[in-house]
Amino acid sequence: MDDRAVVEVQIGRPPRSDVVVETRCHLGLPVVIDVPPILDDGTPFPTSHWLTCPLAIVRISRLEAAGGVRAADVRIATDPDVAEAFGVAMARYESDRQRRIPPEWDAPVPTGGIAGSKGGVKCLHAQYADTAAGNLNPIGEEVADQIEPLDCLIPCVVSTDEGTAWNPDWDEPTEP
Repeated sequence: MDDRAVVEVQIGRPPRSDVVVETRCHLGLPVVIDVPPILDDGTPFPTSHWLTCPLAIVRISRLEAAGGVRAADVRIATDPDVAEAFGVAMARYESDRQRRIPPEWDAPVPTGGIAGSKGGVKCLHAQYADTAAGNLNPIGEEVADQIEPLDCLIPCVVSTDEGTAWNPDWDEPTEP
């Protein structure tokens, strides 16, 4: 299957840049894609690692709905080791993203750390995507501990006679 077509089905809209898969699930489908700091239409975009896996998205959405962002901010505020590691992750993310901006670019650029945050956690999905892309991130690692394994029994997206489509038989496996 074409990665761009799979991602379009997973996120429910056409991607706004080339699709470069950073991480795949055990079924071979994209989990995290790389997103450039400047989208195809020139829009600055602060999120470098975009989560596309519907299983991870639904599980992380539950964590966020249960106060997970606030809880992560409390961990950062009360645990000096977590705060230090989170600060390093935020600086690394911003630096990596800024290095990818073409030197000749003279329009607005994205700023901030993970998901454009100027401090604290904006989005657990972005924190997890950063970790799933292979980076050290204490908040993303804590999210991973709560949502993994991503153990779908069948693929969420399939090839059909009409093209790439949502698999009507896909369902969330039992939560970890």
